[in-house]
Amino acid sequence: MAYGLSTYAFFWRVSARAPRPLTLPEMLDQTHQLGGQVLQICDHPPVEALDDAALAALRRQAESAGIALELGTRGVRPDHLRRYLALAEKLGATFVRSMLNTADHRPSVAEATALLTEVVPEYAARGVTLGLETYEQVSTDDLLAVVRGVDSPHLGVCLDPGNSVARLERPVDVIDATAPYVVNVHVKDFAFTRRDGWVGFTYAGCRLGEGLLDHPYLVEKVRPEEKGVNQIVEHWLPWQDGFDETARLEAEWTEHSISTLLNKNRTLPRSK
Repeated sequence: MAYGLSTYAFFWRVSARAPRPLTLPEMLDQTHQLGGQVLQICDHPPVEALDDAALAALRRQAESAGIALELGTRGVRPDHLRRYLALAEKLGATFVRSMLNTADHRPSVAEATALLTEVVPEYAARGVTLGLETYEQVSTDDLLAVVRGVDSPHLGVCLDPGNSVARLERPVDVIDATAPYVVNVHVKDFAFTRRDGWVGFTYAGCRLGEGLLDHPYLVEKVRPEEKGVNQIVEHWLPWQDGFDETARLEAEWTEHSISTLLNKNRTLPRSK
C-alpha cells in the first residue's frame, strides 16, 4: 500500500487557466518533493500524445525517484482500454482507473460486462489491474453488478465515496457496498455550505479532515494496507479570486493531504 497524488491534485495548475501549465515531469518532481509514493496520471490527455522516448524518460524519472506510476481514463471500449494497457506497460504502471461512461457511450450493465470480459484477461496477462470508479452517473449497485459479472481479481472498484453523493447515495453506504472489491482509493474531502441568502447549498471540496469524509471508517472497512490498495489524493477545489490564489491554495491542500496521510502519528477525525 502506498500514498500518492493524482493529476487532479494539480487540477488548476495544469488547466488552461494556468499561465504555464505544469508538465508531467514537474508533477512527478513535486510528488517526490512532498513524499508521495505514487503519481496517478488520471484523465490527462497529454500523456496519450507522448512518444516512446518521452514515455521512457518519464518512467526513468519515476523509477529514479522511487515513485510508482498509475493511469486513469474513461470508458470500457476494448480498443481504448488496450491503448491504455499499452501505455501502462511502457510506463511500468500496474493500475489503470476507468469509468463506465464517456460522452458518446453509456453502456448498460450487460454491455459493459461483455466488453470488460473481453479485455480484462489481457490486463491480467500483463499484471495490470483495472479499477472502475464510483461516481454519480452510475449507481453503485450497477457498478458492482459489472465487477461481479466479470469476476476477475484484475477488475475492481476505484473508491471515491464523495462522487456518488450527487446520486443521493450516502458515502458510508458506498464504502460498505464496495469494500470487498476496492483496488484503489481516491482521497478527497467534501462538504456542503449554504448559498448566499441561505437558498440552497454548494457541494464542493474542502481541506482534508475538515469535511464529511470519514477516512478512518474507510480504512477500517477497506483495509488498504492489508490488501495493498494505494490511496491517491485528489481535490475538488473551487476557483478562488484569480489564478495565483487558486494555485496557492491547491498547493497547500496537496501538501496538507499527503503529509496527513503519511504521518502515522496523526489520525483524521471521524465525521459526525
